[in-house]
Amino acid sequence: MDRARPGGLNLKPNKLLQGLAVASIVLLTCVAPVQADEHDGELALLRGAAEEGDSAAQFTLANHYYRGLGVQQDLEKALALYSKAADQGLAAAENRLGIMYERGLGVPQSYGRAMTFYRKAAVQGNALAQFNLGMLYETGKGGRLDYSQALQWFQKAAEQGEPDAEEEVGYFFQRGFLGARDYEKAREWYKRAAEHGCANAQNQLGYMAQLGLGMEQDYVQALDWYYKAAAQGNPNAQENIGYLYQHGLGVETDYAEAETWYYKAAGQGNSNAENQLGYMNQYGLGMPPDFAQALAWYHTAADQGNHTASENLKALSERLQGVDAELWQAASAAADQAAEAQSARRVRIANLQRQIGELELDARMEESLAEPGAATVNAPAIGAAKLRKEADMYRAEAARLRAELAGLDMLAASSTPLQ
Repeated sequence: MDRARPGGLNLKPNKLLQGLAVASIVLLTCVAPVQADEHDGELALLRGAAEEGDSAAQFTLANHYYRGLGVQQDLEKALALYSKAADQGLAAAENRLGIMYERGLGVPQSYGRAMTFYRKAAVQGNALAQFNLGMLYETGKGGRLDYSQALQWFQKAAEQGEPDAEEEVGYFFQRGFLGARDYEKAREWYKRAAEHGCANAQNQLGYMAQLGLGMEQDYVQALDWYYKAAAQGNPNAQENIGYLYQHGLGVETDYAEAETWYYKAAGQGNSNAENQLGYMNQYGLGMPPDFAQALAWYHTAADQGNHTASENLKALSERLQGVDAELWQAASAAADQAAEAQSARRVRIANLQRQIGELELDARMEESLAEPGAATVNAPAIGAAKLRKEADMYRAEAARLRAELAGLDMLAASSTPLQ
């Protein structure tokens, strides 16, 4: 399932909408004190409509308990409200229940139950549920690996313009999971996803241009697509830009520029970039050799399961031990400290990225309930304007967290892994 990349390294784009194993949801507090009275009134309105059986209100109120928005976070109450809305056939609620069971949030993890709820929502045409169902089949979670089923559901979601689903369809054609590889179709779907703002698809288009997959190799075009994805903060694209500058592919070799882009990617926990920073420090590419820094970056990448970094760490460690035991001890101690600090920082970054993606997802789901003809079973008594206001609140909180993330997800080129 890895998205292969040049240089013998692999990358897998992050999927914010798919079921990742998450232990908990971090409590969010997005309501400003000056807005407390207004928000209390809105919550009272939601509770009243929910008690009267309005499925959209039940779903919206459940979202507040699910994330701790203006109320104490309570997954049990969220589950009960989502279940009431799902019992009325609300697809958005069925999809959320699928997510909770897939991740084990407030319920025992169960891929079978997740699949059941995703399917209920998917057959109603819910694009997010169709995508999530496709991911279960693609990854084989719950023992149901089935590429044919996965592609069918991805295509249904893609036909509704779901960007991640469009990217997955392109990936299926690129990898040839159900037959011969078809790079032309892969590019067509990647371009559709890219036009809808999918950074992973933009990165994949750069990758295909860089390797000349089904087209003439074009480093300039590759760099253009990488820059588009990097502008959205895609760490894989940032790492790929660094790789082009390090090796002088389509551009003049520029170690300083490569280092800058590697730091941006490493700041988000990209293990390939961390490994490359270790390599540049070890061999003094654009900088004085620094074995302690090299060990620290190799260690950090190896802790994420990067095989190349593990091999580099082992080789450099053995070399230093054999040449200068005192230097080895000092460098190793510094590397351990740096790797520990980076590991904690990486967890914070991952949590923020996940919350931002899910808040944006919540906003989309609220807006979908407000659309004319939305499958809400009963017309939302709380009104479309209220649903859109809820969506705006989620986006405002996502913007706040994105600003917080900006202070964490980028390392200056002069930084050390200790920061």
